[in-house]
Amino acid sequence: MGRTQGWKLAVGCALLAGATLAVAQDAPVVTGDKRVDKLLSQMTLEEKITLIHGTQEDPKVYQGQAGYLAGVPRLGIPGLRLADGPPGVLTRHPSQAETATMGVAATFSEKDAEANGLVIGREDRALGIDVSLQPFVNIDRDLEFGRGYNTFGEDPYLTSVMGAAEIKGIQSQHVMAQVKHYVGYDSDGTSTYIDDQTLHEVYVAPFDAAVKADVSSIMCSYNRLNGTFACGNKDSLTTILRDQIGFKGFVTSDWGATHAVNFINAGLDMEMPGEPAENAPFSLPSFFDLKPVPAAPDMSKLSAMIEDNDNMFGNHIPEEPAKQPGDLGDFGTKLDPKKLKEALADGTVTEAAITRAAGRVLYEIVHFGYMDGQSKHDVTTQAIEANAKIIEKTGEDSAVLLKNDGAALPLKDLDSVVLIGPTAAQVDAIGINGERSVGLPERQIGPLAAMKKISGKNIQFAVADDMTGTTIPAAMLTHDGKPGLLRTTGDKQQTDAQLDFTKKNGKALAANSIVKWTGEINVPAAGNYWIYLQALGANAVINLDGKKLSATGAFQGGVHGDILQANQDNVIPTPDGLDNVRRAVDLTAGAHKVEITTSDDTSKAPVQMRLNWYTPQQRQADHDAAIAAAKKAKTAVVFVWTRLEPVFGLPGDQDKLVEEIAAVNPNTVVVLNTSQPVALPWVDKVKAVLEMWWPGDEGGWATANILLGKTSPAGRLPVTWAKKLTDYAATNPRFPERSKKGVGHKTTYSEGVHLGYRWFDKENVEPLFAFGHGLSYTTFEYSGLKIAKAADGGLDVSLTIKNTGGVDSDEVPQVYLGAPGSGPQDAQFPVRKLVAFDRVQIGAGKSQTVSLHVPERQLQYWSTKDQKWVTLTASRTLSVGGSSRALPLKQPVE
Repeated sequence: MGRTQGWKLAVGCALLAGATLAVAQDAPVVTGDKRVDKLLSQMTLEEKITLIHGTQEDPKVYQGQAGYLAGVPRLGIPGLRLADGPPGVLTRHPSQAETATMGVAATFSEKDAEANGLVIGREDRALGIDVSLQPFVNIDRDLEFGRGYNTFGEDPYLTSVMGAAEIKGIQSQHVMAQVKHYVGYDSDGTSTYIDDQTLHEVYVAPFDAAVKADVSSIMCSYNRLNGTFACGNKDSLTTILRDQIGFKGFVTSDWGATHAVNFINAGLDMEMPGEPAENAPFSLPSFFDLKPVPAAPDMSKLSAMIEDNDNMFGNHIPEEPAKQPGDLGDFGTKLDPKKLKEALADGTVTEAAITRAAGRVLYEIVHFGYMDGQSKHDVTTQAIEANAKIIEKTGEDSAVLLKNDGAALPLKDLDSVVLIGPTAAQVDAIGINGERSVGLPERQIGPLAAMKKISGKNIQFAVADDMTGTTIPAAMLTHDGKPGLLRTTGDKQQTDAQLDFTKKNGKALAANSIVKWTGEINVPAAGNYWIYLQALGANAVINLDGKKLSATGAFQGGVHGDILQANQDNVIPTPDGLDNVRRAVDLTAGAHKVEITTSDDTSKAPVQMRLNWYTPQQRQADHDAAIAAAKKAKTAVVFVWTRLEPVFGLPGDQDKLVEEIAAVNPNTVVVLNTSQPVALPWVDKVKAVLEMWWPGDEGGWATANILLGKTSPAGRLPVTWAKKLTDYAATNPRFPERSKKGVGHKTTYSEGVHLGYRWFDKENVEPLFAFGHGLSYTTFEYSGLKIAKAADGGLDVSLTIKNTGGVDSDEVPQVYLGAPGSGPQDAQFPVRKLVAFDRVQIGAGKSQTVSLHVPERQLQYWSTKDQKWVTLTASRTLSVGGSSRALPLKQPVE
């Protein structure tokens, strides 16, 4: 539910209590809303403070969500639960995995974005969550930004439209959306510098659109912006957000992004995570409470805790390069030890500032109906089937056909097709866990099985890289010279021939079992072995030869679901739905000591544990079998994947695999599961390339429908696909100040408004695939461009699109505005910028008139001199077509 609907509820209740309304008129004006101001006038200082900082929820009902804000029961003000995405909802309860954000962007469909928001809101509602910490509307300006995969791409207008639509969907379900991260959080650099025009036109623009979409709240970011912490930056939080944009909701800090109590004076309203749990191994500083000033946080403990628990984003797997130690930057550090009690005493913070912040939070609580029966913290049945239909459609709509020589797709003669790669048999639903829902493994049907089901054909398969492995044989395991591993449970001991306890084989251990296995693995020959620790229902650690090899990535108090879930640590879970922690290790022939210990993850689920491996001999055999299968088939479809590392590359030997398969089969098709561009050194040697992103739980069906031609692909690239990493503005070595490392610990966005495709246009660099590019199984012809001035000051654009092929398909017309022939010397203008788009369905051989609207704001530029939006009168060219580099229709406009 949005603010408007909540307002009707609030007014209705107030009118029923006429006397209360009359009294409320005498309350001091804080928010301008009588009911909210009345409540504020009744609250004590301590109660107001309760509404501006996080605290710990009762462990009996805590859902493992990111944060909790206590309410004021005396006045009927409920608490708020805040849960992470995007996309989806991350709590103790597994929930559906939606198509990744970049995939949603690739649909170029406002309807799809809103539908995905609806799914997210429905999941939040079912799981008892009030505030959904999404959408993520930062800009994908730097492929080395570790969270760029979570964005809607490189264009501010596309991001604005898709983000706003997702907000509407989320809030339609009585759930607050919290758009993030405001602002300049588009790099791993911790201190970003952005000029005023670029800040407004590119990086603030999606937040402006979010405010216009009535978003409840905004999360401020970790970085410094132009020298000042974003969560304590008065220029951005007050001057821009409040005064210029008119935001009425509340601003929450990112977790640990508050560094001083006076951030409240700059415009920060709510601190998260706030008060730490008792006996927490590490706690972030908390300022917005009345508790004593704590000791400075020991950041080495945080680093050790992350290392000890591997990583909430999953540590490196055998195909990936080893992770380099991360720089925590200013995370969790304090600039001033003063807290509210001391700040109130010396006047650094006034009660009026606290009242203002509490009023903004309360305003949203009231206007979302949470005081009128809409607060819901019980966990109820999820709308799985209804959500699944949207997830599958989004997966299909997001598919981008990058290349299709000789109409290699859709596939024909399925009796002579072979699918190759682990993500052909199991859908790469989420890519990497991040802060998103990790999905329901029981729903994750792989593309191979889906294609067999749809077609009725027995399609061939070769794994090439077996991510499941085989259980280490009993003959290889000993302890104290005896067969098997020694299992210790409390004061009881017994011998297990193998470590293989699962629901599938009927040997799962009792819930809450705390177990240790010790012994030796007897390696038959020296080599690089891949060891797979597979678990569910418990956390687990494996030590080899006295050193820690790996551990499951969940831990209690992790505020990202809290319990171990199946997609926590690998590209895909095991086929029987276990988390799969995979590590490579060089082993000599002979005995190697092994120790595996579990700890309770509080899920109360049966404990499943398995120890598998993938020997170097089997890896070679699987590789050779894949090449042989490709050589025998008429068409080879190779599935490749990536997570975060390496940047702009496929992990492991996947490029080599594609090259070898293409060498033996001239009809090679590649299916990508990525969320960022990667180098494609073999692109000229394969017939077709299909980008399926990370398509969510239903992605196997979506992939099958595209490959089989049941659906014509029509997705478009939301980010330019370069030929090499150094072609991008932020990773061009000529401009070191733009990189995440920056110069003097400052990352300067010196490319200004010329990022993404705008940079390629400005520098005349030819991309591999342009922004907005995407093919389909048909062709389209554009004609009849007409442009008229719109009533709102924008432009109305109409044209005719004809489907000139034999397949019904969607098409995505895009409108770009060129730079003025002459304009203000102190302003920047891209060669062209996206200003309108739509996604339309056109039948084979049919023509359709399409109308698009260019908002007035897209005709304007931000004047730094005048501090306002200005519309140019100079002539500019409006271009329309199927991508930023395919624009057949052009017309000058004033």
